[in-house]
Amino acid sequence: MKLLIRNLARSTTEAELRAMFEPYGTVQSCTLVMDRETGSSKGFGFVEMPKDGDAKAAMKRLNGVDVDGSKIRVKKAEAKPGEATSTEPKHGRPEQGGPKKSDTKKQTGKWPAARKR
Repeated sequence: MKLLIRNLARSTTEAELRAMFEPYGTVQSCTLVMDRETGSSKGFGFVEMPKDGDAKAAMKRLNGVDVDGSKIRVKKAEAKPGEATSTEPKHGRPEQGGPKKSDTKKQTGKWPAARKR
């Protein structure tokens, strides 16, 4: 599960961020978002943990904790628009791994528009 960590102190390092989450389980990746012009932290980052239970425990325990004078916010990261996650179906025909018509209705409550041939 990928977590978004906001309101980090600009002085927080990736190593410190990783160390905050490691007591709750394996940290697959840890990234601070940096400003391109200044090279300094933008005050948020992402931590990815392979086990959902570990990620949920870390989220519950660390959300609202004071770190270097800032109360951090930890929540599940949303996928970027157009970015498929491993649990999202692919686009296309069902035989290509895409959603079936019935699956699409269940997800959106609407039938997809019919294609003209």
